[in-house]
Amino acid sequence: MRYDSKPLNNLISQLSKLPGIGSKSAQRLAFHILAMDEKDALSIADAIIEGKRSMKYCSICGNLTDVDPCGICSDKRRDRKIICIVESPRDVAAMERIREFKGLYHVLHGAISPMDGIGPEDINLKSLILRLQQNDVEEIILATNPNIEGEATAMYIARLIKPSGIKVTRIAHGIPVGGDLEYADEITLSKAMEGRREL
Repeated sequence: MRYDSKPLNNLISQLSKLPGIGSKSAQRLAFHILAMDEKDALSIADAIIEGKRSMKYCSICGNLTDVDPCGICSDKRRDRKIICIVESPRDVAAMERIREFKGLYHVLHGAISPMDGIGPEDINLKSLILRLQQNDVEEIILATNPNIEGEATAMYIARLIKPSGIKVTRIAHGIPVGGDLEYADEITLSKAMEGRREL
């Protein structure tokens, strides 16, 4: 729905560009922002501007950071012999939430997708190869998404790295905790069977 007010329509239009925000959510957010105290609304605007201006990609791993190298790469307590490869900085945040992984990361900024014209040269692979040549890495963990593009990317990287003698592993995929077998698709069930372990 369009309104008579050009600034309101513009705010709704800009908010709807955010992922997961449809026109109704954008409208709801716009009205909420306009109802806020001006100080609070300006704080949101300032946080967006500051984030956009101060955040950059780590020159080592490619993760989002405000310092270079990032806090993970510069943390001496991290295990430098293990690198977990992910598609985006959001994936690093997800892995860090579990507080189990103590190695380093490498962010690809995408996945190989021939249908979309994205090849190996379009993702952050060159710096990975350079890292592996310059460091004593023993294991690469492939944590790309469990979809066609993520699987293709994982297979490509595995074939690229295996000749170097570095151990290459893939995170397990399968039935989520609390999920029911009857609702799982064939690919999920197949991956769950492949990733089974002894108890």
